[in-house]
Amino acid sequence: MSSFLPGFLLSLTLILAIGAQNAFVLRQGLRREHVFWVCATCTLCDAVLIAAGVAGFGALADAAPWFETAMRYGGAAFLLVYGTQAALSAWRGGEALEAEGAVGQSLRSTLVTLLAITLLNPHVYLDTLVLVGSVSAQYPDKVAFAAGAILASAIFFFILGYGARLLQPVFARPVSWRILDALIAVTMWSIALALLFQ
Repeated sequence: MSSFLPGFLLSLTLILAIGAQNAFVLRQGLRREHVFWVCATCTLCDAVLIAAGVAGFGALADAAPWFETAMRYGGAAFLLVYGTQAALSAWRGGEALEAEGAVGQSLRSTLVTLLAITLLNPHVYLDTLVLVGSVSAQYPDKVAFAAGAILASAIFFFILGYGARLLQPVFARPVSWRILDALIAVTMWSIALALLFQ
């Protein structure tokens, strides 16, 4: 649990950020269109990238011991900036998420769009390969850390997809996004400080 829980929490806070992928999943959930396949595809993409980040970073850290320290400070800096952006978004006020979009897309078209939104976003690689990979090096059980991160991703996407209709009234209000952004900021800063003062 000492490795599983930090992986779970880190992944959850990274994935909660408002972005194109989450908006797409939410819209699909609101329309009840290909929800299972959309959620499963998001989870699979994250699982592959998280596993690659944890495995690749560990091998690199063993080959070049200085790299772990550099990535720890780099990861802390990234988290501080990421947290600051979330705090600024909370301060200024988030935007309400709209569910409108094209209706009646085929499964193939939906998944192609989703893969483009997911894999053409440079932040997905920073979050999974670099950030999750670098933070995982601080924990003794990297498999448990990766499992926690992957489980958080799966839970989030399926709750977002299938719970979208329940969330619509809540996240139609900008204040909900402000609260969410504030929580993300605090979590990111806490992880960054833990990395810096370990």
